[in-house]
Amino acid sequence: MKWKKFKIKTVTDAEDIIISTLYDIGLEGAQIEDKVPLTAMEKEQMFVDILPDGPEDDGIAYLSFFVEETEDGTLTVNGEEKTEEEILSQVREELESLRMFCQIGEGSITVDETEDIDWINNWKKYFKQFYVDDILIIPSWEEVKEEDKDKMIIHIDPGTAFGTGMHETTQLCIRQLKKYVTSETELLDVGTGSGILSIIALKMGAKHAVGTDLDPCAVPAVEENKEVNGIAPESFDMMIGNIIDDKEVQDKVGYECYDIVVANILADVLVPLTPVIVNQMKPGAVYITSGIIDDKEQTVVDAVKAAGLEILEVTYQGEWVSVTARKQA
Repeated sequence: MKWKKFKIKTVTDAEDIIISTLYDIGLEGAQIEDKVPLTAMEKEQMFVDILPDGPEDDGIAYLSFFVEETEDGTLTVNGEEKTEEEILSQVREELESLRMFCQIGEGSITVDETEDIDWINNWKKYFKQFYVDDILIIPSWEEVKEEDKDKMIIHIDPGTAFGTGMHETTQLCIRQLKKYVTSETELLDVGTGSGILSIIALKMGAKHAVGTDLDPCAVPAVEENKEVNGIAPESFDMMIGNIIDDKEVQDKVGYECYDIVVANILADVLVPLTPVIVNQMKPGAVYITSGIIDDKEQTVVDAVKAAGLEILEVTYQGEWVSVTARKQA
């Protein structure tokens, strides 16, 4: 499938109104390029704790809209066939109307033809099977090799919203889970995402897992990954909400219920999480954290100690750190 890309040069303050306006004429799924720093919420939902310094925000934004192109060069918008010039004329008209009451900057438009891309599934080419020690993590569209059939095999399809397990922080957590999971383990997985850590713990023999996440997209991701890994529905429960400050979520998760709590999230989130999550931990429970860039190690260690937990181990992979601690019995 071919696509025409209509790219508008504007200003960051006009991004939302232009996207909304062009959506009304059938241009959907805008790609936004700007230099606006990430919000706290966006950072919370990323693996990266400290981002490299980026260019200073210059207020300029580029909005790209993609229109399907048929073999004869016809473009389709909202099921209607249109020429490139017709779309350009319509976009220019809408932009000029917006200029009447807001600043949209340059408002220039360029048109390019993209390569034949499956926009939904294109990310899959970046996710290949890999090993974490004796565990094989593999996407559903790849075959398990004969020599790998005696390994623990975890099928993970992260979709476009969550990690695959390839990140060092996830691997650090997996290695710590291997040390502490037993057949009696009740696991709480804070920031579960695709559910990979809970699923691996259950495959290791854990009794039950509960996952929490801020993103509602985690629910279908977890359900799909439970099914493909043969995880019994009742052995892994999932809920959406912020366990740090939402009493309803805390109550639903339960108090002093868990033998292991794993949290692969940002250091800046682990600091307020830790004094809260000790209430969910049984006496003697283990707390496994990661998502910590190396120069935030001491910050997390201090927070863990301040919450009354005993540091058991600090492990490293690349520039990333995992802190494992225990609640007093």
